[in-house]
Amino acid sequence: MKQKSVIFTFFIGLLAIIFLVGSSSAGTAQSISADLITKSTRESVSHNNDADYWFDKGALCATYGNDSAAIKYFQKAISLDPQRSDAYFEQGISYGQLENFIKAIALVNKAIEMKPYKGLYYYGRARVYLLADEKEKAMEDFKKAAELDDEDAQNYINTIARTR
Repeated sequence: MKQKSVIFTFFIGLLAIIFLVGSSSAGTAQSISADLITKSTRESVSHNNDADYWFDKGALCATYGNDSAAIKYFQKAISLDPQRSDAYFEQGISYGQLENFIKAIALVNKAIEMKPYKGLYYYGRARVYLLADEKEKAMEDFKKAAELDDEDAQNYINTIARTR
């Protein structure tokens, strides 16, 4: 009889421990969950004002061919940092991919105005001119980009020279 009482007490004690651990784990889980939600919200809010975040998001979209989304993300980057020439440039390139050549050239021109020494910007505008079937303007920009040591422009000009 005494042995049954000890076993009964043991099981009651075990149930109490399981209950306490379970309820404290639930509390811990709720606390961890609340911390993650707070952190996620904080990170989300911090990204809202981070031009680099929006630029990177736009670049990723453009890389995978979603130029419409890329344009929106580049615009967000520009609104947060209007001096960001690379955002104007990349937005222009995305407009070029969508065959909106007037908007594309205007945006790339803005980037060139901000940083006229960047060969990449002339190379990009040359590519948009090619898409718009304006070969003479494209060649002028390829030459300018090559003068500014843009390797892609130099390679393009060398390729054209070999095929003629």
